[in-house]
Amino acid sequence: MEIKVLKKTTNELKIEIEGEGHSFCNVLQKALLEDDKIEMAGYDISHPLISNPTVYVRTKEKRKPETALRDAAKKMQEKSREFKKSLKRALKEWTQK
Repeated sequence: MEIKVLKKTTNELKIEIEGEGHSFCNVLQKALLEDDKIEMAGYDISHPLISNPTVYVRTKEKRKPETALRDAAKKMQEKSREFKKSLKRALKEWTQK
C-alpha cells in the first residue's frame, strides 16, 4: 500500500492511497468519524477502475490529523482481531452441532 500526501496543514490532511477501494476507505472513514475531535472525514474515488482513493481529514482543536489517522488504523486492527475471534467461535459452535 503506497500513500502519497497531497495536502497537509495543522488541522487538515489529504492523502491518496494506492490500490485500495471503497471497502477499506469506508471502514477508515467510519473509524475516523467515531473520534469526537474530527470535524470532517471523507474519501473520493473519481473512477473505480482507474483512480486511487483520496482521503480527507479535518480535525478540531489541537488534534493532529495524522494522529487521528493512526488512531483510526489502530481501531481498524482491533475490530479485525475481534471479528477473527468471533468468527472462530461461531465456526467452532457450528461444527459442534
